[in-house]
Order: sequence, then structure tokens, then C-alpha cells
Amino acid sequence: MTSTSTTERVRVEAGGRSSAAPSCDALAERYAAVRQLTEQLAAPLSAEDQTVQSMPDVSPTKWHRAHVSWFFETFVLTPYLSGYTEYHPGFGYLFNSYYEAAGARYPRPARGLVSRPGVQEIARYRTHVDEHMRALLGQGIGEPAAFLVELGLHHEEQHQELLLMDIKHVLSASPLDPVYSNVSPAAPRTRPAPAKSTRWVGHPGGETAIGYGGAGFAFDNEAPRHVVRLAPFEIADRAVTCGEWLAFIDDGGYRRPELWLSDGWAVVNEQRWTSPLYWREEGTDWSVYTLAGRKPLDPDEPVCHVSLYEADAYARWAGVRLPTECEWEAVAAERPVAGRFLDPGRPHPEPQQADTFYGDVWVWTASAYLPYPGFHPWPGGVGEYNGKFMVNQHVLRGGSCATPLGHVRPTYRNFFPPGARWPFTGVRLARDVEGDPGCNVN
Repeated sequence: MTSTSTTERVRVEAGGRSSAAPSCDALAERYAAVRQLTEQLAAPLSAEDQTVQSMPDVSPTKWHRAHVSWFFETFVLTPYLSGYTEYHPGFGYLFNSYYEAAGARYPRPARGLVSRPGVQEIARYRTHVDEHMRALLGQGIGEPAAFLVELGLHHEEQHQELLLMDIKHVLSASPLDPVYSNVSPAAPRTRPAPAKSTRWVGHPGGETAIGYGGAGFAFDNEAPRHVVRLAPFEIADRAVTCGEWLAFIDDGGYRRPELWLSDGWAVVNEQRWTSPLYWREEGTDWSVYTLAGRKPLDPDEPVCHVSLYEADAYARWAGVRLPTECEWEAVAAERPVAGRFLDPGRPHPEPQQADTFYGDVWVWTASAYLPYPGFHPWPGGVGEYNGKFMVNQHVLRGGSCATPLGHVRPTYRNFFPPGARWPFTGVRLARDVEGDPGCNVN
């Protein structure tokens, strides 16, 4: 378990933050809100829905609900609440995800084979953890424990998005195109007119500070803040739309090997990709599966559920490229964090206005997921959170329609393997401009 001394170092090494820990009352209020939202997202799902695992990368809904409870039990309650007894001695084996320091784990690809504990037992487990967390926060805690509670809340917010990603994949496997009932009916509504053409936002390049260095919470992989030198560039002010993607398909984009990275072309042929995930050709038209069921494709919506391989091929077809993560951050950091984030009633991308850098879809960058100069993972068991995955992954930025708003900031580094399509992933373009070439970092 994480000791007081090492947890105190966590707050320093994660970005040099010096702010005081949030009050226990504020933590308790935030804890209750985050936990309630997880249950709200799971509420429309049957026990059968919550048990299915449609592929190895997907986890059952009930597993997500239990795992985030295990996180609080393991890293907060056990070391900091005197006399605490774990709810079930076998739950650590079932619901540990990848923390080697916390012990052995049940194989991830087989999570859908576990019918018991069922959803009612998982609910009792969550209630048990919540009651003891209220007791702990009620008696008062110091900064080390407060940091771990805050980490656990951000961790649960990550799993709220994963829950929606995963259940969308699960439900899409049914030929009946089931509706996730938390989604509001697609009634006519007023919405801003979407941007019809791409506007390019210029950046002069030069030395730019990247990464997290302020007060408050950030993950260890967002730090330390450091200076990079960028070449002059331009970045699109919105994500690529479904209508623009249709032009790529119509021009043979999925059949032209010269557009694809070698690994990507191999995957296209092996998995027979001809369009983004959840798209279906309906005669002369297209439809897309959403959490509101299947609907006609909206050409003004940001294209969603495409891999890094597809994003890169599209950029090459368009005669431009993907932005690096430092380029995206240099521009997005000057804009407010505003856009379409998690709304349990409408978890689906919608047409974007001009100058939209956050929300709707995560955008792939050209940057491999690697440590920043001077990066150190957190000490103790939570040190396994991010650093051990810094290989064979690519960085995404900006948040999506399934990301809780409070979870997004300019420095947040999401990451997935380049072939991943089930996250809410889209595309933003960039291009070089004349000027001092500098050194394009990350």
C-alpha cells in the first residue's frame, strides 16, 4: 500500500503542485456525485446487458462498477480507515485491472464468463464501499489520502466513458439495433448551424511550454511542464465530418494501399474495413449505430469510431497530416474548455461550430504515447497507472461526447493502440507552413 511519505511525494512529482488538499466536505460532495453518475449510466441496462463482453478489449458494465469500487477499497479504505475489512476476499482477484503490486488478477479477456457476483451483489459492494468512504471523509483525512480520493474520482470518470464505449460495442452486436434507454428521443431541437468549411488556425511556432504545471489535479503523464520548439503550422478549427469521410470512401480510400501505413493496410485487409465502425451502407445511403439506436448518417457530424490508421490515411488522402500532440495543445490551451461532453441523455457527437477544439470526439495525433522529459511515475501501487503503457500507443486529445466535462483540460493525454476504433475517436487535420522549421517535438 502507498505510505504517507510516498504519497506526499506523489503530489510533488505529478507536476509541482503546491495547493492545499480539498476539504473533506468538498471531497465527500464530489465523491457522491461521481458515484451517482456511474449508477445513472448503468441504470438503463439489464443484468444480461451488464454481463456481456463482446471482445477482449471490452469489459462488462458490472465489472466497471465493481472495479472502481475495488480501487477505493484497495488504495484508500484499507490503508487509511482503521479497522476496515474488505467486502469479499476474492473480489481483489476478480476486479483488479492491471496493478501488479496489488496481487494476481482474473484474465481480462474472460471477464464476460463470470456470471457471479451478479449486478445486485455488485450494488451491495458499491454501497459497502460508499458507506465506509463517507465514514472516512467524515472523520477527516490528510493530504496524502485526499490525493488518492481525488485520483480515484478521476479514475471513475475514466470508467464512465469506458462504460459507454463498451456497452455501445456490446449492444451493436445485436441485429435488433437496441436502444440504450438513457438517450433522449431524437426530437427536433434548436442547434447552432455547423461549420460548412474548414478554417485553418495558424501558429507561428517557436518555443512553447507544454504539459501540466499548475495547481490542482493532473495525472502523472501530463507532467512535467517543459518547453518544446515547434515549426510554424496550421490546424483545422474543427473535426473532419462524416460527409467529408464519405468522399474518402467514394474515392476508394479503403482500397488504395498507397494511402496507408503498412500496419494499417494489413489490418484493413485482415478485418475487411470499408468504413468507420458502426457504419452500414443502406442501398445508396448510409446509417450509423448510436446509443439511440440506428439512424441515418448525418454528414455534418464529426466522423467517429475511426482508428489512428484510418485517420492517418485520410490525412494523406487530403494532402495534409495529423497534428502532433504539442501542436494541438499549443492552440487549444488558448481556448476555453467548452464543447459537447458527457450528457447521459445524448452521448453522441453532433455537428460542430467553427473553432471547436474540445468535445464530441477525441482526435488522434501523430504523437506516440511516450514520457515527457523528466517524467517520473507516481511512487507506490498507483505508479502503475500510466507509465507502464508508454509503448505501442498513440495520443488523443480534446475529450468526447462521452467524457465528463470536469475530466477535460488542455494537457490531458488520452491514449489507445493505433487500431482501436471503439472509443469515441475522430480526426483533426494540420499542415505545415513556410517559416523557421525549428524542431518539431512530439
